[in-house]
Amino acid sequence: MATELDDLATFVAIVRAGGFRDAARASGGSASGLSEAVRRLEARLGVRLLHRTTRSIAPTEAGARLFERLSPALAEVRAALDVVNTFRDRPAGTLRLNVPANVGRTVLPAILPAFLTAYPDIRVEVTVEDGFVDILASGADAGIRYEERLEQDMIAVPIGPRTQRFLTAAAPAYLAARGRPGHPQDLLGHACLRGRFSGGAGPVWEFERAGEIVRVDPTGPLVAQPGLACDLLIEGAIAGLGVIHLFEDWLAPHIARGALETVLDDWCEPFSGPILYYPGRRYLPAPLRAFVDFIKAHPYE
Repeated sequence: MATELDDLATFVAIVRAGGFRDAARASGGSASGLSEAVRRLEARLGVRLLHRTTRSIAPTEAGARLFERLSPALAEVRAALDVVNTFRDRPAGTLRLNVPANVGRTVLPAILPAFLTAYPDIRVEVTVEDGFVDILASGADAGIRYEERLEQDMIAVPIGPRTQRFLTAAAPAYLAARGRPGHPQDLLGHACLRGRFSGGAGPVWEFERAGEIVRVDPTGPLVAQPGLACDLLIEGAIAGLGVIHLFEDWLAPHIARGALETVLDDWCEPFSGPILYYPGRRYLPAPLRAFVDFIKAHPYE
């Protein structure tokens, strides 16, 4: 029974990671060992679970159905085993968080070092995804997103700065050559450096002033998915390729040293900061409970 549970957990980890190598890196095992576990599981069930090629894997229809049912079930198994944590002097285990790139880059670095120092027996695994995800299906204990993207049945706890802003900026040389936009609609005549979600859609740029909201969908010479690729967009803006619209925390160092200049400052209204969210159930895994208590006791500065 223990071996079968291990193989089932291995299968879920492989599908979630999108391949044997990434799953092996996450688990500390070997790709060949994970592959053997899947073969053993397929032989036991009598059905193929994964389509394998030299470059990628994908679940079969049977594999997809199994993954869909197994993910929340294994989360409940982890929760059941976590009950023993209530008998420890201090909580232990793994806390799995799913967060957007901005939170991973600018919010968690101000929180996790002190948290992990306070709870040395807890290990934190952070997955960075900018789209909204089903945290149970993703294997995470909790997610961090912004209020407008939260589901109604989730418990929400403020985390990080309570207000944030997007700034719009460009290199001084670009503005000298192309002029400064005076209204968000003027950006339609500028080269703009854009982000794009993994699904292919590009988020529109939203501006607000005195209750008026303007949304624009400009174009430009460089498009990249959010996350680490935002550094590419920033460097492109510094090099004079065009206008960028991004979190203030990401742009502030470059603005401070004069590499970028802000535009449309009176259209950059603050919005509510990020929220930690998790399913509304009675039992919380000990690492998540410790994290929630920690952020409540240590407001973000």
